[in-house]
Amino acid sequence: MAPPSSWWGGEEQRGTPVVVKMDNPYSLVEIDGPGMPASEKARGKNAKQFTWVLLLRAHRAVGCVAWLAAGFWGVLGAVNRRVRRSRDADDEPDAEASGRGRVMLRFLRAFLLLSLAMLAFETVAHLKGWQFPQHLPGNLQELEEQLQHLPEHLRHLPENLRQLPEHLRVPERREIQGWLHGAYVAWLDFRVDYIAWAIQKLSTFCILLFMVQSVDRIVQCLACFWIKLRGIKPRIPTTASGKPRGRKDTDVENGDAGDDANGYFPMVLIQMPMCNEKEVYETSISHVCQMDWPRDRLLIQVLDDSDDEVCQMLIKAEVTKWSQRGVNIIYRHRLSRTGYKAGNLKSAMSCDYVKDYEFVAIFDADFQPNPDFLKLTVPHFKGNPELGLVQARWSFVNKDENLLTRLQNINLCFHFEVEQQVNGVYLNFFGFNGTAGVWRIKALEDSGGWMERTTVEDMDIAVRAHLNGWKFIFLNDVKVLCELPESYEAYRKQQHRWHSGPMQLFRLCLPAVFKSKIPFWKKANLVMLFFLLRKLVLPFYSFTLFCVILPLTMFVPEAELPIWVICYIPVLMSILNILPAPKSFPFVIPYLLFENTMSVTKFNAMVSGLFQLGSSYEWIVTKKAGRTSSASDILALAEETHAPRPAAKLVRGVSEGGLEEWGKLREQEAAEWTNKEDAAAALAAAPVTPKKSSKAKKPNRIFKKELALAFLLLTAATRSLLSAQGLHFYFLLFQGVTFLAVGLDLIGEQVS
Repeated sequence: MAPPSSWWGGEEQRGTPVVVKMDNPYSLVEIDGPGMPASEKARGKNAKQFTWVLLLRAHRAVGCVAWLAAGFWGVLGAVNRRVRRSRDADDEPDAEASGRGRVMLRFLRAFLLLSLAMLAFETVAHLKGWQFPQHLPGNLQELEEQLQHLPEHLRHLPENLRQLPEHLRVPERREIQGWLHGAYVAWLDFRVDYIAWAIQKLSTFCILLFMVQSVDRIVQCLACFWIKLRGIKPRIPTTASGKPRGRKDTDVENGDAGDDANGYFPMVLIQMPMCNEKEVYETSISHVCQMDWPRDRLLIQVLDDSDDEVCQMLIKAEVTKWSQRGVNIIYRHRLSRTGYKAGNLKSAMSCDYVKDYEFVAIFDADFQPNPDFLKLTVPHFKGNPELGLVQARWSFVNKDENLLTRLQNINLCFHFEVEQQVNGVYLNFFGFNGTAGVWRIKALEDSGGWMERTTVEDMDIAVRAHLNGWKFIFLNDVKVLCELPESYEAYRKQQHRWHSGPMQLFRLCLPAVFKSKIPFWKKANLVMLFFLLRKLVLPFYSFTLFCVILPLTMFVPEAELPIWVICYIPVLMSILNILPAPKSFPFVIPYLLFENTMSVTKFNAMVSGLFQLGSSYEWIVTKKAGRTSSASDILALAEETHAPRPAAKLVRGVSEGGLEEWGKLREQEAAEWTNKEDAAAALAAAPVTPKKSSKAKKPNRIFKKELALAFLLLTAATRSLLSAQGLHFYFLLFQGVTFLAVGLDLIGEQVS
């Protein structure tokens, strides 16, 4: 029997569904199905798809909740461990243990307790309706009419204090209910008469400093933009043929390179100061020893101040290895570590053979210069006898390691791209960065050499050279790789040294600035801009404005802080700071909040250096991550002991005394070479937990000052809700959470 036809001539499909089995037993293909309306089939399919979508979203939601719960539980565990560890004594001295740190911490604790008491008092007043907003005068004229109802001692308020905030007014005497209400009214009278005026004056002063510093920042950015637009940068002098000096067609490694029409290869000394930096010494020495410079016109000094015997042995072995390959490299170790880095450099410059060298390049232990570094920097000295320093820019191998390194990268990119470049182009002066720079030795000697009076010996020598008339060049295109501190504790100590030293130096060199013979405008730039505005004003107003005045205005609403000071201008300045590192734009808000958090450390350091407190003389080597010695490194070191020794090579152009010194050093290296197998064995047998001088990574800890400020700002944020100040609330909330994360050491490297 034929199947029935539809009225339009089509045939209705009927029959039993056919199923074809595939190789995969779980795969089924439906060829035909029972006859059913298309709409019912679509509804069934849509219902099934909708169910699967719901199940998929539920699975994702459960996974997200589980991830958040695991993260929250991990944070709680980390906080618990750090709180327990904080009860024990610290292994090394810290600023918080000093007199200055204790005073600061006590002040913050007292401020926090007072704010909590004020918050409780204001909350009770708010719940009881003691603010009396329903009788608020609309303007100053109405307020004058209401003054007759005020207590006698409030009828003669100063003109600038007679108008209260919109949500408050002083109640009449007949409206006071009980002693608690009377105490609240007395508090209103006191804060209007005495506190609000002082806070408003201080905030106005800080806002003025803030605006001056912002204008300085904008001017620097405009100058940097002009430099980029016009392509202004230092250029290497060229020869008559148009070829840059410092380049040769022949191989200068084995040739007798000298001063000729196509080449400029003066005698260069490279100094590498280091101290217990076992993680990075090998990489830095390797990069420096591969410099593309005639070997007979280059000498490398490894200045090791390590007090760890294992570290000393490792560095000696590395120096010996490169010495056997024909590199002119020597190892120096001081028995007395006086003066820290400045003392180390000063001791090295006193060697007899240094007088045979014209320039000295300095690299810290974590720096990795490219082979062409000297060819890109030293030729700038040719034909420029007034040039004393050529400074290269830093770049960072670990800038994306964690949030802390990303935020540091923003700061340092602005420092080099804008501050150093602008000052170098327009003023021929900037602060020496302590490394990745080439000095004319005559400039160092004329300026008094390295001094041990501060912890910023690099800035000290730069200021003294500037006062003697020497010029500086900054090369923004020449970059040297280095490491950023990955833990907040290391970064905090580094910033303390970097901000206490300049204030200490300012106090010491101020008389020399006024006595110097440089033009008056250079003296004004050095004192007003270089020291005061950029080293003193910035940490002062940041801490005072955002960590003291802003919370106070929440409890004393008669003193107001404009919204544009809290939000708009800081965001604009943060955007300007991020312009040299455009990939960091997603971190503009975290950067703003973190910089306000760091103002506590910078303010402490500034006060310490300005008033010559004990912590301003502390020098703590910044911890590096680096590459640790592995088993393969130990085996490689053992294999190198059997490598053939090349013939010793004398250095051309040294004096007779220098040759005697060099012979003694060669004898010392020969003795070290015979004991190199012992060095490898000692390294392999080194204990897992090294002695205190070569510390392993310390577990994370808590920072009490940051935690105290976190709770203070969160308390002020809660108080702002009573005043209905929305933007103030959000800023205080996020800033308080940032202080909390930093205080719990959750922002940098996490060590279990």
